[in-house]
Amino acid sequence: MTTVAEAQTMTPRFLWLDLTRKCQLRCTHCYNSSGPDGTHGAMARDDWISVLDQAARLGVRSVQFIGGEPTMHPHAATLAEHALVLGLHVEIFSNLVHIAAEWWTLLQREGGGLATSYYSDQAADHNAMTGRPSHARTRKNIAKAVRLGIPLRVGVIGDSEETIDAARRDLEALGVTRIGVDYVRPFGRGGQGQDSDASGLCGRCGSGRAAIGPGGEVSPCVFSGWMSVGNVQEDALAAILGSAAMTEANVAIRSAVRTRPELQCEPQSCYPDQSPCYPAQTPCAPQGQVPAACGPDDQECSPGSPSTYCNPRR
Repeated sequence: MTTVAEAQTMTPRFLWLDLTRKCQLRCTHCYNSSGPDGTHGAMARDDWISVLDQAARLGVRSVQFIGGEPTMHPHAATLAEHALVLGLHVEIFSNLVHIAAEWWTLLQREGGGLATSYYSDQAADHNAMTGRPSHARTRKNIAKAVRLGIPLRVGVIGDSEETIDAARRDLEALGVTRIGVDYVRPFGRGGQGQDSDASGLCGRCGSGRAAIGPGGEVSPCVFSGWMSVGNVQEDALAAILGSAAMTEANVAIRSAVRTRPELQCEPQSCYPDQSPCYPAQTPCAPQGQVPAACGPDDQECSPGSPSTYCNPRR
């Protein structure tokens, strides 16, 4: 069991910078209900720059820009450039519907990378999830990223093994090598009207990672935004990450997850080649235990990330 003392020693390695709720799409499963009517929130350009500077000083190694569609934020490219200059690894989690020329140049730099979700090799099925005819554009930009040599992760979200296998084969034909399987998270539109519940989290939230939302609110991960533990517009990032509120949130999450036996790994349901840890490959925890935190460069739990230790819940 994660104790308060253990939670307090978890140093940050990875931050989600949740820039915006604006997106061209209105995906049926979106964990934070982003869409065309979303906003960029209260965080100004200099607020995000300050977050990045503080993160680098704290020893954060990687950041993921996410949303919404992060490339729609007016300062996203500037922020990504700043993060790269600081020596951070930068991943852009994009729907890949539209990527401006400046992004292709930026993402080819050392330390840059892309991640996206893919729902089906069949356009109609993919488009039914995104709410717009997006399949052709996303697929074309996946192929372009591969062609340009940009590090790319793709998470397949499907409702059957047949759909998932077909999507995987399609991605492999495009040259994608980092493919995971994800599930619809029970938050936002994906929660289908249910109240947010910590038992729906993976249990590793806040362990060496945290999320910062478009209003400056800090939470253990992007899926636990309702569990705000502070705001970077009011307090220093280090103070928030080391606060009693963050510790209490982490302990509460781990306690809640233990009530969900289906989240506990069993040997037959582990997929080492699909470990959410990249490049580390952490083995499955013994049955009845929450898997241990991953290596220093992990980006687990990202929406659509190369997926979980256990069979996806759909």
